[in-house]
Amino acid sequence: MRTGESTQTLPVLPKPSGRGSAVNGGEFLMLALATCYCNDLYREAERLDVPVESVVVKASADFPGIGLAATNIQYEVEVSSPSTPEDIAALVRQTDAVAEIHNTIRGGAAVVLRSVDEQ
Repeated sequence: MRTGESTQTLPVLPKPSGRGSAVNGGEFLMLALATCYCNDLYREAERLDVPVESVVVKASADFPGIGLAATNIQYEVEVSSPSTPEDIAALVRQTDAVAEIHNTIRGGAAVVLRSVDEQ
């Protein structure tokens, strides 16, 4: 993975059969959604001067079959903060509005397969 100049690896174990990953793409998609939201919440909390002690994000979706898009994508967030419930709710809504992965999914971004010859 690469973001700007930062390159990282994320080790993923193989399935016990040795064919494929032990984590499936749907699980990674939900992980991306939850991780994006968590990171963005801390960013927005700093920008809005809302102290945050901890964040828990749980994401889920239905995957109806091979080749079909995920449906019923949902997530919930728990924020521990000494701020008022109103300030926490505003932070949660603001973060939802700017979370890049969420907005990518909501926007239905095109995904293009590049041929080996184009790389």
